[in-house]
Amino acid sequence: MVKGTILLVDDERDLVKLVINRLETEGYDVLAAYDGVQALEKAKGHIDLILLDIMMPGMDGLEVLRRLRVKEETRETPVIMFTALGATKTIFDAQAAGATDYIIKPFKPEELLSLIKKYVF
Repeated sequence: MVKGTILLVDDERDLVKLVINRLETEGYDVLAAYDGVQALEKAKGHIDLILLDIMMPGMDGLEVLRRLRVKEETRETPVIMFTALGATKTIFDAQAAGATDYIIKPFKPEELLSLIKKYVF
């Protein structure tokens, strides 16, 4: 039984593979996007949670988040931001743009799973 559908957005392909493997092992269905444009395209279906990197080439995660928040179908979808930047301003900007939560890279798989379980049951 699938626990939920998660959209994972990050330009680091190795990280994406690792996270997908772990989440699928835990029973989640995972869609991957490697940039902001792909993320917006894949967010059109039913998504229970979005994991979104802030720092990406082209359209960054904050811009993707802003666009997700104005769309009816993703306005209320929980979004957890990935950031390699522990800077308070980056976290504040993400929350101001509508992020539900955040996690700082590098993170342990257990930390990410614990965070996901807060929003996807």
